[in-house]
Amino acid sequence: MLGDKLGNATGKVVLRRALPSTPGGARTESTQRGTGLLLGIEYQEMSTYESELRPDGTVFGHGQGVYTGKGGEIASWVGQGVGTMSKTGSVSFRGALYLYSTSPKWQRLNAVASVFEYELDANDNYKAELTERK
Repeated sequence: MLGDKLGNATGKVVLRRALPSTPGGARTESTQRGTGLLLGIEYQEMSTYESELRPDGTVFGHGQGVYTGKGGEIASWVGQGVGTMSKTGSVSFRGALYLYSTSPKWQRLNAVASVFEYELDANDNYKAELTERK
């Protein structure tokens, strides 16, 4: 069952590079920067993820990132997701993130599985929503 909305983010992919392909498909690595709200706290984000375009047309991705809150809060995350790519180059992902923080305002997230919806347009702009999984 889905629970409360945890936050959202918007930003831009700032670096992309090709990785060696595997029998499973072509691979890329992307780094992005953005801003958002997490439990009502404004933050800046930096993250890197790898994506593999699979033979059936789906995309599998995994990555990690860091959120830095306006009040000095810090959280790291790891996550995975699956998605689809459109003919125009946009990508839509759904997946799960696991956050870790020693900051009191974000520490409750250490025991939460969160699910995300992530949309990347053809110009490398993204928006994401993060929801608690209960």
